[in-house]
Amino acid sequence: MADLLYAERGGSGAPLLVLLHGLGASAAVWDGLLPILAERWSGRWIAPDFRGHGRSSHAAPYGYGRHAADVAALLDTDDDIVVLAHSMGGPVGLALATQWFGVRVRAVAAFAVKPDFNAEEVAGIRSVAAKGHRWFDTRAAAIERQIAVAGLRGLIAPDDPRAAIGIVEDAGKFRIAMDPAANLVLGPELPEMLAAARAAVYFSAGDRDPLVGVDAMHAVDPAAHVFPGLGHNVHVEDPLALWNWAEPLLTAR
Repeated sequence: MADLLYAERGGSGAPLLVLLHGLGASAAVWDGLLPILAERWSGRWIAPDFRGHGRSSHAAPYGYGRHAADVAALLDTDDDIVVLAHSMGGPVGLALATQWFGVRVRAVAAFAVKPDFNAEEVAGIRSVAAKGHRWFDTRAAAIERQIAVAGLRGLIAPDDPRAAIGIVEDAGKFRIAMDPAANLVLGPELPEMLAAARAAVYFSAGDRDPLVGVDAMHAVDPAAHVFPGLGHNVHVEDPLALWNWAEPLLTAR
């Protein structure tokens, strides 16, 4: 299973920081954090592209548990693991923290995690997944679509390498790399997953996040941190603010 996923790695020693991206994105969204880790993180780090995303293979079905199993296959059973996770990556991190996948996670810091989906939202997700790939005549049009799907409109420019990573060309046509079926990564609601986790878990959200309201986040975790003036992609908008929040939580013993 390990060859299914593309992953970037760095650092040396312990602990191991696992960086989990959100739906429609790739490990490239962590690029702004890497210089900070080079200065302030004492261990190793790994940032995979989930199956059906970026540079990893398409391999349905998709789900939080399936993603967690994929990531666990990249890790060692004796690793001292901490997780920093965005959006969809949050439930995947919680699944890893159940210890059902043969690895031991000590702490999970998750941000911009949507607590639940209503019936209308689920229907919309299923509709998108059923439509299949949308092809574009130009790379520029596909990149514009990739930026939108990843929720990065206004945060990265069309010529940013992080956008180009999410594009595939075939016979002169272009599409985003993400498998549309990967949208169907639905599962238990967040409180159920939180109850199953066997690790310290911390939540946060930007107060300008249009997808995850602060009130909804506080309903799950009354102590959830709030990032003033930031939206859904805190790791892209202000990676230093994110790390200043996460570092003491992930290094605590």
